[in-house]
Amino acid sequence: MAKTEVILTHNIVGLGGESDQVRVAAGYARNYLFPQGFAIPLTGANKRRIEALKQRRAEREAHEFNTMSELAKGVSKLICVIKVKTGDDGKLFGSVTAGMIADELKHQFDITLDKKKIHLEHPIRALGEHEVALHLHAEVKSTLKVRVESLTPIIAPVGEAAPAEVRTEKRGKRAEKVEAVEEKPKAAKAEKPAKAPKAEKKAKAE
Repeated sequence: MAKTEVILTHNIVGLGGESDQVRVAAGYARNYLFPQGFAIPLTGANKRRIEALKQRRAEREAHEFNTMSELAKGVSKLICVIKVKTGDDGKLFGSVTAGMIADELKHQFDITLDKKKIHLEHPIRALGEHEVALHLHAEVKSTLKVRVESLTPIIAPVGEAAPAEVRTEKRGKRAEKVEAVEEKPKAAKAEKPAKAPKAEKKAKAE
């Protein structure tokens, strides 16, 4: 594949910054870099623009450093809340990724941050608070607190309520038995007056 040398006029991630002289595929330069104004051919006339491009690069990098330094101070005081679905045992369905954190920063705080600047050693798979490292600039690092909360409603345990109901029923049955026992003596007392006339008849017969 044919190569050509170009002078970058803009910062291209993975390729270089303003004033850098790089070799790229001729088709990439012709079809993308030149039409977009991201680079110019390496010629004697264009070499004179290198100093101006270096100055522009220095200004851009200084601006980025100041912006990221201010962002680092502000973001370290924030708590980014991410709500996820979990099982009844509190375990996450899936995990929290750098992309999800970047989306929530934009949604909650209107902070636009490339997910590549959010460094997770491994995806977050547990509820609670986590500290996430941010590499905002080559010379600026910070941390962000991420709180992972569950969207699944907490169901109260049913095991404790059931025995109480059973006990209530048993007590009710015992109460019914006690009432039944108390009613029997009352019935016996009611029968005694009825036997009195028979005794009087026996006395008359004698």
